[in-house]
Amino acid sequence: MIEITLLGTAALLPIPGRALTAATLFCSGHSILFDCGEGTQTAARRAGVSLMKTDMIALTHYHGDHIFGLPGLLQTMTAMQRTEPLYITGPVHLRNVMEPILELTGWTSYPINLVEISEDGLRLCDLIKGWPYEAKLRPFPTVHRVPSQGYCFTLGRAPKFQPEKARELEIPVRLWGNLQRGESVCLGDRVILPKQVLGDARKGLKFIFSGDTAACDSLVNAAREADLMICEGTYGENGQTEAAAEYGHMTFAKAAEMAARANVKTLWLTHYSQQIEDPKMYLPNAAAVFKNTFCGKDGMRTVLHFESD
Repeated sequence: MIEITLLGTAALLPIPGRALTAATLFCSGHSILFDCGEGTQTAARRAGVSLMKTDMIALTHYHGDHIFGLPGLLQTMTAMQRTEPLYITGPVHLRNVMEPILELTGWTSYPINLVEISEDGLRLCDLIKGWPYEAKLRPFPTVHRVPSQGYCFTLGRAPKFQPEKARELEIPVRLWGNLQRGESVCLGDRVILPKQVLGDARKGLKFIFSGDTAACDSLVNAAREADLMICEGTYGENGQTEAAAEYGHMTFAKAAEMAARANVKTLWLTHYSQQIEDPKMYLPNAAAVFKNTFCGKDGMRTVLHFESD
């Protein structure tokens, strides 16, 4: 199960009821914060989300409307007497960008670790204790005016364990967990392979957070068959396609085109220009291209569940 909450949906300037870009992902008692624009803490409080449980902050790029909430949040974590390590990741130049932010933040009661994740992705349990073995975060390149990346979070699902086969092979119960995790086990001179006690592969969960980007194949490729894609839709009008591309952004319709090409289940639009007072006015432009499109709003939440067997 994955719980996703949109905290901020504004671009460039916060406006009443619309904080700057941020979203959270909760899974098995752990959390990732995607971007941290101005107003993130207030938006989280309104949404009933605790940012103190955040293990990692994943930044898509270093424009102010995506990072200016960081110093305040990092200070608040100290005020709340946090002691667990916090990991921050982002595209190239992460350390150079974070140096002045950490200087503004001052002393913290917890260690802050800067991590650049390779294109192959990171199994989160290898870095942070307690994450499910199957949870993985992978960055993918996007097209903006500065180095930028989106994120693909996947929660794999192991094939169903078949205890009757384990009993037939006389495998002790204490070794069942190893086989469920895909590890082979030795019993005397026998090597038991996971496939001997596991059923067919089962579909996991997939979530995409685009950050700021123009339309690009890398977004489509990363988002294929995703359960939910949160994608920027800075401009509402179809006629603004050229202006959007010039500034490294997308219209509602172009974001919907990305979702349709990737065959995602659901698209949430976000990162609205301050000129858009009511995003729903422009929703038909997206829905004409990809029917299952919704206008994201601050505090919007969903829970993604595994498909039933």
